[in-house]
Amino acid sequence: MATAVPAERDAVAEAFPGPVRERELPGAVVHRVAGGPDLLAAGVGPALAAASTAAALTAAALEGRPYGLVVCAGIGGGFAPDAPLGSLVVADAITAADLGAETAEGFLPVTELGFGTVTHHPPAPLAAAAAAASGARTGTVLTVSTVTGTAARADELRARHPRALAEGMEGFGVAEAAAAQDVPVLEVRAVSNPVGPRDRAAWRIGDALAALTEGFGKLAPVLESWNTA
Repeated sequence: MATAVPAERDAVAEAFPGPVRERELPGAVVHRVAGGPDLLAAGVGPALAAASTAAALTAAALEGRPYGLVVCAGIGGGFAPDAPLGSLVVADAITAADLGAETAEGFLPVTELGFGTVTHHPPAPLAAAAAAASGARTGTVLTVSTVTGTAARADELRARHPRALAEGMEGFGVAEAAAAQDVPVLEVRAVSNPVGPRDRAAWRIGDALAALTEGFGKLAPVLESWNTA
């Protein structure tokens, strides 16, 4: 199953030309592509992404056809200079960047507070194979609830997460839902804008969606071989 918001879902669907059937679920609509993955427009933000992903995973399990892999696909911000506009990033770590507490000494993730988790790791062989097939960079993809809009915030995130290549708003929520049902997860992001001062004129959403479409065309054999392994 691949999760995305609608425009990103359509970009992924272009890589799989089979006919599409819709399946309505409580809180989610799954688009089933003949000969390809099930697609889910999971919504914006980690909470909605987690809820809709959980609904789709639960429905599939109850039908006796559980998913073997969840792919969170979308566009996002890239940390310059490592993830330039139009590049593709495959996560080897999916991290909630702002799940924790502010203290006088700085930010503390929930793991340092003694509970919860802030990072999920996709299967290393799958992430490596996906990156090799698509020409993507590999690194940490951060999940944020608020898109970064200042240089100070970008610098703060990079200082706390030196391996971060990109930020999005759904990956950790999708990964939490997948982990709850012991389903592996992969996150793929095409870079539409730099992480830093907010400048909509500099965003290249069309280019990022085109990169996502092209990337998934190359990823298809990797995902199919994983599902049948």
